Order: sequence, then C-alpha cells, then structure tokens
Amino acid sequence: MSLDMSSDQDTIAAVATPMGQAGIGIIRISGPHCLAMARKIFRPRNTAPDLESHRLYLGHLCDPSSGDPIDEVLLTFMKAPRTYTREDVVEINSHSGYTLLSKILDTLLSQGARLARPGEFTLRAFLNGRIDLTQAEAVVDLINSRSERGLFLASQQIRGAFREEIEELRQRAIHILARAEAAIDFPEAEADATPKEAGSTEIEAGLIVPIESLIRSSEGRIWVEGVRTVIAGRVNAGKSSLLNRLLKEQRAIVTPIPGTTRDVIESSLVIDGIPLRLMDTAGFRSVTDEVEQMGIALTRRKLKEADFVLIVIDQSRPLDRDDLDTIQASHGKQALIVINKIDLPVRLHETADAEALSLFPSVRVSALTGEGLDRLRKAIKDAILGGGVDAGSSDVAPNVRHRHALAQALGFFKEAALRIREDAPMEIVALELKSGLDALGEITGETTTEEVLDSIFSQFCLGK
Repeated sequence: MSLDMSSDQDTIAAVATPMGQAGIGIIRISGPHCLAMARKIFRPRNTAPDLESHRLYLGHLCDPSSGDPIDEVLLTFMKAPRTYTREDVVEINSHSGYTLLSKILDTLLSQGARLARPGEFTLRAFLNGRIDLTQAEAVVDLINSRSERGLFLASQQIRGAFREEIEELRQRAIHILARAEAAIDFPEAEADATPKEAGSTEIEAGLIVPIESLIRSSEGRIWVEGVRTVIAGRVNAGKSSLLNRLLKEQRAIVTPIPGTTRDVIESSLVIDGIPLRLMDTAGFRSVTDEVEQMGIALTRRKLKEADFVLIVIDQSRPLDRDDLDTIQASHGKQALIVINKIDLPVRLHETADAEALSLFPSVRVSALTGEGLDRLRKAIKDAILGGGVDAGSSDVAPNVRHRHALAQALGFFKEAALRIREDAPMEIVALELKSGLDALGEITGETTTEEVLDSIFSQFCLGK
C-alpha cells in the first residue's frame, strides 16, 4: 500500500465483515461524500427530514439507476470527528452473502467511492490523530490474538497503555535533553548546574532501566502470537500422530512409510490458556530425494525460529544419529523430550543414552493410545512458564518493531550516560539523547517513515 496523502479526500468503501453466508454483513464508507452517497441509495422506512448522526435507520437500499430495492438494511451515519476515522462515516448493515455484499459495494463504487486499501480506515484514524501507531498495531493484535491473555494485552494497548509508557519516557528524555542544550548555550552556568554524575544517574534510572524492562516484557508476545512450537524428530517417531492426538483431529497424514511429512503442517492449540502454534515437520534422516531434502532443510530453519521444541523419540527403536541430530539442533532452545510409543517394547539403551536424554526434561506418552497426554500437556505448560514467561508481569507486549526501536533508543541513552561520565562535550551528549528520542518516536509514529507505515498497514484486512 502506498501512502498517497492527496487521496485522503477520497471517499472510501469496503466490506468490513468476512465474505460468505451469515446473518449480517457490514459495508463501511468513510470520507467527505459518504452522506451524499447514502442519501442517493437509501430509502428510510419512516420519512425523516435528514439522517441524524449516530442514529440507526431501517430502510431499503436501492439501485440508483433503476430504483429497485437491493436489500432491507440498517444504516448509520456518524458525523466527524466522533468516528473511527475522524471523518464522516456511514455503515450499512445488510444481510450477508457474497453476491449481495458485492452488489452493494459495486453500487457505492458507481457513486464515486473508491475501494479502500487494506488497513486504510485505521490508517486514516492514525493520520487524523485519533490513535497513535501502537494503538493501530494493537488492532491487528486484537484480531489475531490466540489467547484470552493476548486479548487483554491488545485491548490495553488499544486503550493507550503502551503509548503512555513511551510518552513518559519521551518526556523524561526531552527534559534531560533540554538541560544538555542549555549547558551548550550557557556554558558559564554549567559549573553551577547539577554534577555530571547526577546527569548520568538520571539517564540510567529514568531511561535505561525502564527501557530494559520493556524489552524484557516483549516475551509476553507469546500470548498474542502464540508459542512457535516445532515437533521434531527422526522419521516415523510419531510426530504426526502426536500432532493429531494433541489436536484431537486427523490434521496430518500418518503412514508407516518413512518421509510421509515433507512440508510443515501448522495448527493452533491452547493448553491451560497458553496458545501454541504447533508445527509438524519432516523427519531427520539422510535422503537423496530432492523434495524430502527440501523438507528437512525447512525443518532446520523452523527449529532455529522456534520458541519451543517437542523432540519426539521412539522408545521402540535404539537412539541413532538422527535422534542425536534432532537433540543437537534444539540446543539453546526451550525443549521437551517426548518419549513416544510406550505401548511398544522398550529398545532404548537408557544407560548408554542417558547423557543425550538428560539435556532436556522428558515425558512418556503413546500418541497411538493417548496414554500420558495429560502428563504431556502439564509438562508443556511447566516447561514454557518455567522458561520465564510470567502471565501477569506486564500490561504491554512490544512487537518486533517496537523491540528494535527500544533497543536502538537504549543504545543511544547508554552512550549518552557514558559520554557524561567521560566528561565529553555536551554537544555529543545532546546528539545521543536526540537520537534516542527519535527512536522512541518511531514507536508511536512521531518519527516513522512512510516505508514503515506501508509495512504496518499492509498487514490489515480490507475494511479495517
């Protein structure tokens, strides 16, 4: 999406509900001409002198070229600035169905409306100052949230909790920067000013420590996005069977033929409130088949990206090089060894393999019969929460973009504190403080580039 600021006078329209058969479909219109368009195509059941703002009207939507009714609808006109976009907005509640919604949208486009780009309604809300960039991104989080905790974090961000924390940091930085610039403009007075050690301490306590805390709280993103959980192991260890058992459905194809899974199969699961993004992957083994080689390469890539790994070991077979490769590839990750097929005779050499199997906690299950699944769910929860995720630690969950900007700001503020301690010229200190302030401004949209805005709003669906 390209941000053409000259197009903000366009009246835009889009279907705001998913296409398909349902009880209600909503078409949203925003811009200076939406009321005029509504008057041309809407016939209220009870004759009214005008459409009053923020009232719901029952009537028929009609084809302006023929006058034939299209559907009986509920229509709302909302006058700026008390709207989502801070522009005039009309919302049409019709019956749902692909053909019907398309017909209504085509009718609006024939009256001069332009089809909205993905996220353009929320973009206009941002550009018109109704919300900042953190609140706009929280809209996506609210839609995509995978847990109740994620919904709470997103709703807090929409209400401005994260924005308030960043704004408080910005005000502290502005205050410190103002004193640094005063010292540059009036060097004679610097000798009577606060000692430089105190200035360094103020940056440390007021900026560095809180930013480090916010960066740590970004671990809370698992509640919004889900824990990226890779199910890995050698071929025929029972990875796909385990996925199906956890999901309680036949999601992956299970056969005795090695190499059945060649692509990553992803599904969502919630265990005791913890959202997991389960990924069944191709099994480790030496192969010559090019397609299976690509599957194994994809498995290795997903392992690197994973937050958590379920290492599936088949107890009916001795540990081999492929098992050891899986364990080694999980090094440095949070992981759980799932010893599968406990319904079959044991052929693991537990004494000889004890060192490898002791690298991570383990749990025994049978994906075939379901035995041990309750133990597995508890072990997954304990392993994830035991890794440092605190369900109630924060009311914010910075995303990757926020974390990058916070890390940049942290680096600049640390450099400013160091320069003060080294008795460097205040011009250098002020430059570091200004750079840190700009980095914080990127989070809320104060100093964000058009390219970043394009990237953010392209993630939105049509109609939002």
